[in-house]
Amino acid sequence: MNKDITGSEALIRSLINEGVDTIFGYPGGAIMPVFDSLYDFKDEMNHVLVRHEQGATHAAQGYARVSGKVGVALVTSGPGATNTITGIADAMIDSTPIVVITGQVASSLLGSDAFQEADVVGISQPVTKWAYQIRRPEDIAWAVSRAFYIASTGRPGPVVLDITKDAQFGKVTNFIYQKTNYIRSYQPKPEVKREELEGAAQLINEAKKPFALVGQGVILSGAETELMSFLEKADIPAASTVLGLSAMPSDYPLNKGLLGMHGNIGPNMKTNECDVLIAIGMRFDDRVTGDLSTYAKQAKIIHFDIDASEINKNVPVTVKVLGDAKETLTEVTKLLKPQKHTEWIESFKPHEEKEYSIVVKKELYPQSGSLKMGEVINKVSEATGHDAIMVTDVGQNQMMSVRYCQYKQSRSMVTSGGLGTMGFGLPAAIGAKFGMPDRTVCLFTGDGGIQMTIQELGTIMQYGTDVKIIILNNHYLGNVRQWQDMFFNKRYSETKLINPDFGKIAEAYGLKSRKVIERGDLDAAIDEMLSYKGTYILDVEIEHEGMVYPMVPAGAPITNILLGNE
Repeated sequence: MNKDITGSEALIRSLINEGVDTIFGYPGGAIMPVFDSLYDFKDEMNHVLVRHEQGATHAAQGYARVSGKVGVALVTSGPGATNTITGIADAMIDSTPIVVITGQVASSLLGSDAFQEADVVGISQPVTKWAYQIRRPEDIAWAVSRAFYIASTGRPGPVVLDITKDAQFGKVTNFIYQKTNYIRSYQPKPEVKREELEGAAQLINEAKKPFALVGQGVILSGAETELMSFLEKADIPAASTVLGLSAMPSDYPLNKGLLGMHGNIGPNMKTNECDVLIAIGMRFDDRVTGDLSTYAKQAKIIHFDIDASEINKNVPVTVKVLGDAKETLTEVTKLLKPQKHTEWIESFKPHEEKEYSIVVKKELYPQSGSLKMGEVINKVSEATGHDAIMVTDVGQNQMMSVRYCQYKQSRSMVTSGGLGTMGFGLPAAIGAKFGMPDRTVCLFTGDGGIQMTIQELGTIMQYGTDVKIIILNNHYLGNVRQWQDMFFNKRYSETKLINPDFGKIAEAYGLKSRKVIERGDLDAAIDEMLSYKGTYILDVEIEHEGMVYPMVPAGAPITNILLGNE
């Protein structure tokens, strides 16, 4: 461009050059010049006005998780910026690519404790891949280009750009935007080493009882097809972390379910029976491993990961394979011998049968009593043909959802994994719908979590966002209550909830709702919800003191599995 433009216009044009079509944000004084420029780009940029800045970051996360694009949040300085920190930290631990743009006071006022000044870079650096303050308008295009490159490449994550008000007002001469594809000090994709591929292939070819742990890294690299080719050639059973769910279809023959604290019996038991454990794009989180001193000690361990810092961080490995999973899985598969491990795979069945008879049957198909959480989730998943995007909040609703939702395609589970952020669900579901408008989005949330960000119903009202909201209402902070039940002698300290009438809240926001108490009304209510054009709140009264089983107590060996019949 030959004409001079303001820094704020340069920012909008930079975002457009990065392919951004949706921003989640909330205006304020220190970012007002950008919002003023945004007014001229309404045909090219869709801004979604959330009701709280935390909601902007979670919506950006939901958008990024389902679309594979970078999510963008735009907020003002001071409290506007600090309100984003929870979402930024959540994105960091869950490897979600978002760029959060915050306004800042004028450069001349920095360090003076000016109105709504906060050290955004200092606050956010520990929970970002990169945080940078822009003080000159001519640096905006450069910084935005680097931000998107860093956020989206390698192991993805959040980036913060803090832009002073004078940089927004200042002029840029001859605006030119160049996308970044190289930064000297940053190597997003490690060079794949032949000896690592060969070492992994040798262990797998010699294995009698191989077992694969599938993490979100497979989804982030788009390696779902490569994963299944890898598993099928060597006939390797696999299970997923919470964030790795939907990397394999639920009915995929080699898919043995969920790992971890509330995972399936078979995968957790087989972790300590396999002879070669193959971790792919996962980080050996404590909720997956349990007591590290007893974790997979009998196995040789192969770790595929793009992030060298994860190798040997929690679990010592026999062979590391650094690189992007799409590439490394392809190359290792070429070196594998076709095999069959029929007897090993069949050994999962007794565990599956035991879990079904003791836990699953009672949870999904009760004959009497109050509605159960898993029962509701299973029926919703079945009614969608297992083809919806399932978003969860955090707590028992989350653990039941990851156990009983099923999937046909990738990027179908959106949840807060590592940080476990209550209130994540509603704004993330909004973002997911904007990211994939043609797919059905169902949110499972507890009566506690929904109230943490319930104001985002205002966002839904304003934009007509079509989200199916299922409130699993047990009148408790259910997960904490479960731990109080099991480990604190049923001393239910501050976990009982007296809730509002969610139907009246829905009505106030102009949203359709229905309350279900009786089992006989559930199927019709679900059908009504899914056929309704627009957001629908289904408030389901479930058993008040339900438990999520199986459960491995925190810090216990991963094979110390409680089934509720002890």
